[in-house]
Amino acid sequence: MDLMNELKNRVLVGDGAMGTYLYEKGYSGSFEQLNLRAPETVRNVHQEYIEAGAEVIQTNSYAANRIKLQNYNLDNDVERINKEAVKIAKSAAAGNVFVCATIGGIKGVQKLEAEDKEIENALIEQCDALLSEKPDGIILETFYHFDELLSMTKAIRNRTNLPIIAQAALGEVGVMHGGKPLHEVFSELTAAGADVVGLNCRMGPYHILRSLETVPLNENSYISAYPNASLPDLDDGRFVYQSNPDYFYERALDLRKQGARLIGGCCGTTPSHTKAVAKAVKGLAPALQKQTVIVKEPQLDQPGTTVEFERLDKKVKKEPTIIVELDPPKKLATNKFMRGAEALYEAGADAVTMADNSLASPRIDNLAMGALVKERTNARPLLHIACRDRNLIGLQSQLLGMHALGIQDVLAVTGDPTKVGDFPGATSVYDATSFDLISLMKEMNEGRSFSGKSLGQKTSFTVAAAFNPNVRSLERAVKRLEKKIDAGADYFMTQPVYGEQQFKDIYDATKHLATPVFIGIMPLVSSRNAEFLHNEVPGIKLTDEIRDRMAACGEDREKAAMEGIHISKTLIDNALEYFNGIYLITPFLRYDITAELTSYIKEGVLNKS
Repeated sequence: MDLMNELKNRVLVGDGAMGTYLYEKGYSGSFEQLNLRAPETVRNVHQEYIEAGAEVIQTNSYAANRIKLQNYNLDNDVERINKEAVKIAKSAAAGNVFVCATIGGIKGVQKLEAEDKEIENALIEQCDALLSEKPDGIILETFYHFDELLSMTKAIRNRTNLPIIAQAALGEVGVMHGGKPLHEVFSELTAAGADVVGLNCRMGPYHILRSLETVPLNENSYISAYPNASLPDLDDGRFVYQSNPDYFYERALDLRKQGARLIGGCCGTTPSHTKAVAKAVKGLAPALQKQTVIVKEPQLDQPGTTVEFERLDKKVKKEPTIIVELDPPKKLATNKFMRGAEALYEAGADAVTMADNSLASPRIDNLAMGALVKERTNARPLLHIACRDRNLIGLQSQLLGMHALGIQDVLAVTGDPTKVGDFPGATSVYDATSFDLISLMKEMNEGRSFSGKSLGQKTSFTVAAAFNPNVRSLERAVKRLEKKIDAGADYFMTQPVYGEQQFKDIYDATKHLATPVFIGIMPLVSSRNAEFLHNEVPGIKLTDEIRDRMAACGEDREKAAMEGIHISKTLIDNALEYFNGIYLITPFLRYDITAELTSYIKEGVLNKS
């Protein structure tokens, strides 16, 4: 039997889900490990789908790559698991149906530590193991990122002449995640060597059908469709899908009219769905013509908010520029905070920045305080956004809210882990890293959401990123900055720096970068404060000289505060020899201190001019 010859002449029926079907049967953990520990269970699932009418079955190898298997300490079993996946499927097929080896995408929408090359190597390793058992074809499925799907299609085509079925996951109707129109996705995959191109997962038959309506069709089009049973629901802690085989019968007929030659099912589908698809389309000739609807790139409205301030990354290249941090209060009284914001503005601060529950301790929401600052004072709010407390949905929602309020300045941070805070039962989300968050904002500046959907308008975010120069290897820290620049960072704000020699070291290490740096200066208010920062706060180190000077003040609070101001002024003078950007961090809401330092900087600038 020849898979492509059969697809040329008739519509073939694919199988349904493996993972969710095993989950429904009570299995959990790595479903791929069942290839080694319970091969009969896997074989029985294949057999159920074949008996229901499947003519193409997929191996139980979707997540059988080194990166995903290491979550179950199975990364040394990659070859065995994949080889057994093909053997089990072929034993069930018994030469009567086609066996396609399945490779699933790794780059999802969640945080992933692996680099692109590591991902590619992991998928190629998996592919080689699968090919060694001579399947009838390869199915690439549930790829959210086009670059990953395209590179794997090319890599596999260089390894085999077997049919390649390349299936993308949708971002929205007619568009792959990331915003690439589906007709372009299919065209480029075909040019890269895919024999069949299609869609699977994430959405049900309705959205996949609507998406195929946007793709041109001719006699050389070979299209696959593997929709989910429905959108998922959560029932008593378990993901469930509607059981709708009759609906699948109708939609299979429609999918065939839109050019699908291979029709199966993904998450939530069962042998009942496969039976319905087989009843609808098995043996029918492929459709060769249809009316095509091309989805046009949406026209973006003009920005809904006016950019009221000069961009900080532009201003700092021309003149000394001051950002002052004023943390939102932990309690409900906000009068002192608002007085502080006003005082800092009057002293000459170019922006007042507000942390996002720093040290994992809850404060009044900085978006609310930023809106109040913007409404009641003339100060410019610059909000930190931490990835710790919000998933991707919440992060994008927060950013949309900022845009609606006319707040455009953001510092993207990953965020301190919850265990350092005062809510020991809280969990860290970390759907995204600071790199992902920077990229997200840059996508929004192009009018697109994280999933590639149009926002209707372009945002105008200016994005700061964090820089910790208080590390053993400054060179390594700068390499990290370069990656943040690649993600889209417009400027950097450092952790507090207390060593005068450090300013020159930081300058020498970063002078090749065009991206400005704001040097962090945090006034000390007591010896105890100095020792806490030095010994307990990650990323902050004081010199012995500064610690001794603060210790010499004893318990005299005013004397200690004045000494802290003197130290800060010396640090500012040294920093300004190399950098235009100063980032003052207000200690304990003592805005009088940072207001004085702000005035000091502004007066020095005026005196020089």
